[in-house]
Amino acid sequence: MKTAMPEDVLAFGSSARRSLLRLGGIDLALRAEADRSLRGPVGVSLQALGAGDLDVRGDADQLLAAAELCRVSGGLALPWPVVEELLSVDGARLALVGSGSARVDHGDLDGEWLACDLDGQTFDIVMGEPGRAKLGPFLVPAQRIGGQMNRPSGDIARHLLLGSWRLLGGVQAALAQVVEHVGVRVQFGRPLSEFQSVRFAVADATVQVRGFEELAKFTVWRLMTASPERSLADALALRLHGARKAVQVFRTCHQLLGAVGFCDEHDVSVLDRHLQPLVRLPLAAEALAERLVQSVARGDLESLYA
Repeated sequence: MKTAMPEDVLAFGSSARRSLLRLGGIDLALRAEADRSLRGPVGVSLQALGAGDLDVRGDADQLLAAAELCRVSGGLALPWPVVEELLSVDGARLALVGSGSARVDHGDLDGEWLACDLDGQTFDIVMGEPGRAKLGPFLVPAQRIGGQMNRPSGDIARHLLLGSWRLLGGVQAALAQVVEHVGVRVQFGRPLSEFQSVRFAVADATVQVRGFEELAKFTVWRLMTASPERSLADALALRLHGARKAVQVFRTCHQLLGAVGFCDEHDVSVLDRHLQPLVRLPLAAEALAERLVQSVARGDLESLYA
């Protein structure tokens, strides 16, 4: 089975990364917490990259390019609702919310928003005052107003899928920084990477991240080939898997970095804090698992066994 990404998709991702790094990289996310107007150039840069021209509801190459853009944006903790904008409906960013109170990442940005829950029901929303929490610093509470026609399940599946790719980019970036750290940090006269317990921890985290990546690629293929019901079940499974692996990988990263891993002077802290909405929303892992169990009961999730 060939799992390598197409060369043109990788080239697009590299171009996007170079362009977004010029805005400040992960440091931009940290500075934008204090000055939210710094996010404006991000939208301009994404449009210049052609993000608005990507048809994520089209063919596989378009969806893969969008997924790669989300992975790059996650690795930089890009302070912008990339997924919501890629899935916009008639110019309105599409936010995926839970069944309870709605919270929207970067909901304070100018422009129209449309909220959709996991059942496909859509709502107009009115944004509240932006919060100042450390975890998910750009989350904004929102109030639902009325209801509209349901969105197709493909939109929900794509939202879960692209959010998972953004989460994947974040854990990949965090792990890469920790691998560099343990290679240069000396304790007791030798690098941390020479200690067996550290090697085991890094190896375990690496396996988890690579498994997450392969499942993310598989889910893109499934979304383009399976029925809508089974595509949504696969996207739910990916998001649940990604949320759980992100918690485990970030825990390992913090342990290997020590106290500095919880300081914003280190990029892992910024990545962890800014990616919390993807770990916890639209539903926490337990609630996602319950919905996945319902999909299994309906026969929507395929496996090796009948």
